[in-house]
Amino acid sequence: MNKALGLRRLEEEMAEDRSLSLREANLVFGEGDPDASTMLIGEAPGYYEDRERRPFVGRAGKLLDKLIEESGHRRAEFYITNILKRRPPNNRDPFPQELETYGPYLERQINIISPKVIAALGRYAMDYFLPNGKISRDQGKIFWWKDILLIPLYHPAAALRRADLVNDILSGLRQVSYLTREYDSLLKKRGEDNKADAQRKTREQPKLFT
Repeated sequence: MNKALGLRRLEEEMAEDRSLSLREANLVFGEGDPDASTMLIGEAPGYYEDRERRPFVGRAGKLLDKLIEESGHRRAEFYITNILKRRPPNNRDPFPQELETYGPYLERQINIISPKVIAALGRYAMDYFLPNGKISRDQGKIFWWKDILLIPLYHPAAALRRADLVNDILSGLRQVSYLTREYDSLLKKRGEDNKADAQRKTREQPKLFT
């Protein structure tokens, strides 16, 4: 199926799904290149995102745009979305049940786009992919989520409060070019490492005495 068509059908399905919470807010599905190699994923829309029905268009979004350009990219190169597709009241933190109900739609969105890299913006986005992660420890590091390279980064809203985080986000965005360029070789190496680990564990298993 054509990716753009698949995304449009998924958005229509979400709009009609009355089991999803936060239906008093507008649906902010996501935007960008359906063929993008990289997805930027935050936690939830805010006031301006709800008003414009577009992700990352408020103050944090404008900072993100600036850092994307400084990293040598363009916003249009990425596909940008959030885990929650509707704004929680007063921009409160997402509830676990909300993340649980919106999560399957996010994963279907990811499956359609099939990116090589996901940049998880902020603690809640990181927690979805790395439940045992810690943003202050793991931001900027590279992980595997399924067959996708995952890089947790501070949310740009946090950098509005703490200017010292700006360079951390910028550094992470600059890694995206390398990760997408080297994706095939990194995936191959991962397969070789996993095979070597499996062989080592087999050798280490005690043999049955007969």
